[in-house]
Formats: sequence, C-alpha cells, structure tokens
Amino acid sequence: MTEIIACCGYRCDLCLAFQGNIENDQDRHKISDGWFKYFGFRIPPLEIGCDGCFPDKDHLKLTDDDCPVRPCVRQKGLKNCATCQSYICNKLESRIVDAAELAAENGQEIPEKDRQSFIRPYESKRILEQIRKENSTTISGKEE
Repeated sequence: MTEIIACCGYRCDLCLAFQGNIENDQDRHKISDGWFKYFGFRIPPLEIGCDGCFPDKDHLKLTDDDCPVRPCVRQKGLKNCATCQSYICNKLESRIVDAAELAAENGQEIPEKDRQSFIRPYESKRILEQIRKENSTTISGKEE
C-alpha cells in the first residue's frame, strides 16, 4: 500500500482503523483497547473505521469527527501541517505524537508488536519533521 499521510501527520495506511485495514470486529476491539492503553481514550469498537481525511465525499467516515486539524489544513489548502506557517499550533499540539515521549509517559518500553500497531501509525512529530526537512531542502537548496 502507498504511504498515506493525514493532515496531522498520522500514517493512514498503517492505521488499523483505516478503510481496508479492518477485517472483523475483533480488529475493532483490538484498536479500541490499544488506543485506550497508550493514549487514554476509548472509542466504542463499532464506531471505529475511517476513510482518511482526504476524500471529498459528502458522507466521509472519520473515527474522530471532532478533529481540529483536518478542517484547518483543508481551509488553508495544505496537504498537512508540516508546511503551515503556524507549525506547531495548539490544534496540532493536541494531536501530535512523539514515540519517545509516549514511552516515557508509559513508564516502560513499548513492546515491538504494540509499537508497530498502536504507535508507528501516529508518530506524527517524526513524520511532520521529516516532511519539513525535505521541503526546506527543496525550497532553499540547503538544510535548515
């Protein structure tokens, strides 16, 4: 599958809630439990499923209908927050994930299987910083 970067920097293609990645109700329970364990929120399993934040559909299915980042990015005509003049704003701050900070908050190392399923898709800080670095090299011809 092609890498799909959400407005906030999440990797849709790796997210267990993304269309096509959910095979059954057991998958929905797994992601609900993982999000609760590592991020402290629980979404009822039957409400889990997402089209990603890019399709222009009238009835877009989003796991997080209240995301403040998607409407902001789309209003500004950006692909994601990495190229925004206000990077990192309070809207993004509420969603940004740094794996090292998350592990420290958890108080223990995150098992690799959990890291791949529940952390890697949402490591938005690393992803957005890489995009910013790539864009600064392309625009200025040198790294910041």
